[in-house]
Amino acid sequence: MSQTLSAATLLVVPMAPLAGAVLAGIFGTKFGGNWFGRKVAHSLTIGGVLLAFVLSALTLQSVVQDGARLNETLYTWMVVGGLKMEVGFMVDGLTAMMMCVVTFVSLMVHLYTIGYMDEDEGYNRFFAYISLFTFAMLMLVMSNNLLQLFFGWEAVGLVSYLLIGFWFNKPSAIFANMKAFLVNRVGDFGFILGIGLIAAYAGSLNYTEVFGKASALSALTLPGTDWMLVTTICICLFIGAMGKSAQFPLHVWLPDSMEGPTPISALIHAATMVTAGIFMVARMSPLFELSDTALNFILVIGAITALFMGFLGIIQNDIKRVVAYSTLSQLGYMTVALGASAYSVAVFHLMTHAFFKALLFLGAGSVIMGMHHNQDIRWMGGVRKYMPITWITSLLGSLALIGTPFFSGFYSKDSIIEAVAESHLPAAGFAHFAVLAGVFVTAFYSFRMYFLVFHGKERYDQNPDAHHDDHHDAHAADDHGHGHHDAHHGPHESPWVVWVPLVLLAIPSVLIGFLTIEPMLFGEFFKDAILVNADKHPVMQELGEAFHGPVAMAMHAFSSLPFILALAGVVTAWYFYLVNPAVPAAIGRALRPVVVLLENKYFLDWINENILARGARMLGTGLWKGGDRALIDGLLVNGSWKLVGWISGRVRQLQSGFLYHYALAMILGIFVLMTYFVWLNK
Repeated sequence: MSQTLSAATLLVVPMAPLAGAVLAGIFGTKFGGNWFGRKVAHSLTIGGVLLAFVLSALTLQSVVQDGARLNETLYTWMVVGGLKMEVGFMVDGLTAMMMCVVTFVSLMVHLYTIGYMDEDEGYNRFFAYISLFTFAMLMLVMSNNLLQLFFGWEAVGLVSYLLIGFWFNKPSAIFANMKAFLVNRVGDFGFILGIGLIAAYAGSLNYTEVFGKASALSALTLPGTDWMLVTTICICLFIGAMGKSAQFPLHVWLPDSMEGPTPISALIHAATMVTAGIFMVARMSPLFELSDTALNFILVIGAITALFMGFLGIIQNDIKRVVAYSTLSQLGYMTVALGASAYSVAVFHLMTHAFFKALLFLGAGSVIMGMHHNQDIRWMGGVRKYMPITWITSLLGSLALIGTPFFSGFYSKDSIIEAVAESHLPAAGFAHFAVLAGVFVTAFYSFRMYFLVFHGKERYDQNPDAHHDDHHDAHAADDHGHGHHDAHHGPHESPWVVWVPLVLLAIPSVLIGFLTIEPMLFGEFFKDAILVNADKHPVMQELGEAFHGPVAMAMHAFSSLPFILALAGVVTAWYFYLVNPAVPAAIGRALRPVVVLLENKYFLDWINENILARGARMLGTGLWKGGDRALIDGLLVNGSWKLVGWISGRVRQLQSGFLYHYALAMILGIFVLMTYFVWLNK
């Protein structure tokens, strides 16, 4: 194959899911007259995503084997002064890898949805949404300029709003999607400020042109301050990533987004949307490398997220929320790697995490189906013998998540810990402690969930709510769109359209790290996509010197501290929840204030709702009543016409119409003028 990719072929990759979404969304719903049935709707959308995946895989093969690249503008929307607003593609190792991850996970979710949403009234609408989401994410990762990146960025936010609130009759879902939308607007405000500063000072939105002016930007300061311009740009861009990739304190939307159907949890909150921020920072590495201040800020935020969001996973009882807090924690790990200038390690963990986290979410959904709507892990147990495929795939996903040697998660997670240890930035010490402590925490909450669900005594008949899934409306007891069953009948294995995606995701969850660590971290896979200043930040160089192959790395890990901490977390969970359940109960009573703090999620929701939201509402009310109504309407608008009216009313009284009144006024006027001139001549 030639060294240049075909722009026309690449255009098909995002357009195929878009076509499926449009056809299913219009002709498969009431809006277009319900022309398409369910089979046609899901066939169109799955076919579009399948085509996108095949072309993405061929593109990746061409990029890896032939070194093929593409950086081409396809369409110029407008030119404002010297600023060009364009649509174009940049395809290199980073883009090709992201295209494959997005399309593969999306394809698995599409297949899974056939079984999971089987009896839901919004079946066709759901397929249209997830296919549209795939289009938006592909436009984001394939872009060669910040305008198109921002379009994809906002589009995935919009479609996530539609998906989280898919069951729009549920008050909790409506609250969750509005919360996600508003929190992301906070991050996006910083993001668009960063893009605006780049446009103003670099005079371009094209990646290549902006990176070419990076050294010139590093010499500038923000007008009116002594802040480095590039530091301000990078922090603004990262604030956008904090919202999209759910970093503390803009993480609060992601756990609540579990109100949507389970397939979207796997698609949006494991593999694609939440990793957009990680991808963006890696793509903008030539700018971030110029600011140690920004890198330290990223390190601290990522470390806080990795550790403290993991703590929250320990006390969750909803199976989906345990996995959701696990996502938050792992996103923190990726962010820490970005701050340590190990961008390729962050993207490597993004890839491995996408597979095993999608597997865990879909596995959780399979358990929910098998348990007849129950999502509370306290009322499960012994599911292993009823759902063997779900059990073994969930076990493989959990082992990958905790970083078991030879599993994919091990290679990426261990590389992050080593990268932070090698970093010489001031914040690296705290970050290293956080990611190490997070290893134990991750293993503990992951296997707490695993043991409570798949092992131990069967507790189905103890469930006080036979349809407990934290929902309370028409869709409440039907989180997966299936009809109601008797909760006392026990679990059952899910249909093949549900477990086949689990098996297909389990394979890369085990193998992909072993197969790809060398080319992605120490080869030339990202050679022209990620730029690191090796003199200032020699982390990857030091990691490369210590790397002697994936087998040696895994064998050495058995005697390392992260493995010991992970093993300790698993053993502790086993003892606490299978051997002696009285221990965690006693610890919970002894540490009640800590438990209350964790149950209330560090009171961040309370602060947001009762201080920030109420404060903003009070400020808005004050500006409305005091500023708009009293000052503008009352004083300036109404006050001005009232003053004119009063003056005209007084003046009108002077116009009596009597001749002698006017004669008297003339005489008095002459008298005043004579008096004035006499006084003036003295």
